[in-house]
Amino acid sequence: MNSNQLITNAEALRLFFNDDVYLTADATALASQASHEIEQAPDLVTKQETALPKLATSQTEKITTLPKLEEPAAAYPATFDFKYLGKNEKSILILVNDVQNPVSSPQGTELLRKLVLSINLKNADFALVNYANYTDAKFEHLHSFFACKLVISFGVTPVNLGLAEQLRHQLNVVNSIKMIFTHNLHDLDTDLTAKKALWATLKKPYLKFAVINNQLP
Repeated sequence: MNSNQLITNAEALRLFFNDDVYLTADATALASQASHEIEQAPDLVTKQETALPKLATSQTEKITTLPKLEEPAAAYPATFDFKYLGKNEKSILILVNDVQNPVSSPQGTELLRKLVLSINLKNADFALVNYANYTDAKFEHLHSFFACKLVISFGVTPVNLGLAEQLRHQLNVVNSIKMIFTHNLHDLDTDLTAKKALWATLKKPYLKFAVINNQLP
């Protein structure tokens, strides 16, 4: 307890003193003086508070202009656990891009079945991946996982895969890997011009012979 604290309440004093207490004239004067000092105490505190120096403007500016720390950019996964249809026995990767269906609409799926049969492919020969489930994946991730020699891409652009632009519906060669980029299967089914161009590419004797005989370089 503070030794300078003055207790003047009669009920409070009874907690500390059991004997009768008598105030003399001197004591009365001291008590009056102490009471006056207590009444003046708030004024002293107020004066001390108002006398505190204000923070310099230059210091305030230094605090408010501190640069914000930038959050590190999210890194792409180093590897992907791709889910696919087929067995990839001939290292042929077929990419589709459909957010609503496992492969494509009924029309697009039927078109894919016809195109695959046109080059005599069986389900075990290729791996079919819906790229809509792996939009962060680049070609390096796909190639590392599937070791693909031929890529037929429906609705997945070279830019999506981190590659330079390539001709559509035509056979392209990128780092010794053959690639064909064309429209999304559903859209391709109603685009007669694009469908004919793709059909002609798939039916080229060299490509068809290489696929059938598993002689893709």
